[in-house]
Amino acid sequence: MALKDMEKRDLIVRRAACELRDGYYVNLGIGMPTLVANYVPAGMEVILQSENGMLGIGPFPLAGTEDPDLINAGKETVTELAGTSYFSSADSFAMIRGGHIDLSILGAMEVDQEGNLANWMVPGKVVKGMGGAMDLVASARRVIVAMEHTTKTSEPKLLKKCTLPITGLKVVDTVITELGFFRLTEDGLLLQELAPGVTIDQVRQATAAEFKVAQGVKTWQI
Repeated sequence: MALKDMEKRDLIVRRAACELRDGYYVNLGIGMPTLVANYVPAGMEVILQSENGMLGIGPFPLAGTEDPDLINAGKETVTELAGTSYFSSADSFAMIRGGHIDLSILGAMEVDQEGNLANWMVPGKVVKGMGGAMDLVASARRVIVAMEHTTKTSEPKLLKKCTLPITGLKVVDTVITELGFFRLTEDGLLLQELAPGVTIDQVRQATAAEFKVAQGVKTWQI
């Protein structure tokens, strides 16, 4: 049975949250990746950073408890944790460009088999610019892309070569979709895990990129 959009996103962000580690400084990209804030494992200290100048973001607020002055880079209301700090965007980008972000989890419109990323130019829409994505993919110690495996018209988003304007060349380390968990290796794209109920054939049918399957590929458990 096909998953609904919200079910796909929940599956993806839950698996992405499994990549968090105690003490990490993490930036969550606009859109689906921001939901990872709701799934930080209990007892783990992860410091979430936002480009607009906030360090120490908590889970999304419950309805009726929102503070309109507390927002992330996507203008969504967020909560603060004990010890949260605030600073200018200039300081925020100095933090990013200085290599102090352990992990960046971003969305994408396209990723190709070489680890190239396209996630800023929306086809047919006017955009102001690339924003912080260029800095994050160039400076974060690890870049995870969390995205749906295909477009709304069922076209693959994992490609042999990106067709949209590039955000960064060979910057992606990991891709997580509702179908599987991929790593970029020296030998190319490697499928390491399958999502629950998914077969390798289903992944191949939905993927334009060439990829290898890890020996003993397993189904992830969340």
